[in-house]
Amino acid sequence: MKEYKIKHINFIKSSTTLEQCPPADKPEYAFAGRSNVGKSKLINSLANRKKLAKISQTPGKTRTINHFVADNTWYLADLPGYGFAKRSKTERSMFQKMILEYISGRNNLVVLFVLVDSRIPPQKMDIDFINLLGKFEVPFYIIFTKTDKISQKQKNALPDNMFQALQDTWEQLPTYFFTSSVTKTGCQDILNEIDRLNRSKPVNNFL
Repeated sequence: MKEYKIKHINFIKSSTTLEQCPPADKPEYAFAGRSNVGKSKLINSLANRKKLAKISQTPGKTRTINHFVADNTWYLADLPGYGFAKRSKTERSMFQKMILEYISGRNNLVVLFVLVDSRIPPQKMDIDFINLLGKFEVPFYIIFTKTDKISQKQKNALPDNMFQALQDTWEQLPTYFFTSSVTKTGCQDILNEIDRLNRSKPVNNFL
């Protein structure tokens, strides 16, 4: 199969509510994860653009649902990072509501990619978020980020460690990817999977 590359990608808008999001007329792929998990860097790597998604040294930079359109055929949605402790209780509540609204009501969402930091053990907030996706029957894949910073042995153990953290509520681990924004490991695999899913979805599903 020919490798898929994004030829054109443009920012559309930022939204704070589901109603503000672009019309649900194209297949959509969302990216979510804890603050500082490397989401913006991964999105830039997928798009082969340096400054498509804003990168900050301060965790919690993404505060809205940011939509991009790729090749005029599908949407990429960058969701606010969850679990940033320095946010106020009001802010955390607002972001939780925003994300919950989105995952429960975005009808054109094909897959949500959950980014997990490969350098640390599975975190409760990641497990809670994944279980929330299960509650709303949202299809998702797991992306292990920053794998260039760990050993091969640690990398090999990631799936088992994640499954052990999920086994109380899940019978098997979903599709997963190993990625690095430094070496671009895994980026082509993610793009090829998005392309495969786009080809398998009837166009009129999103009209």
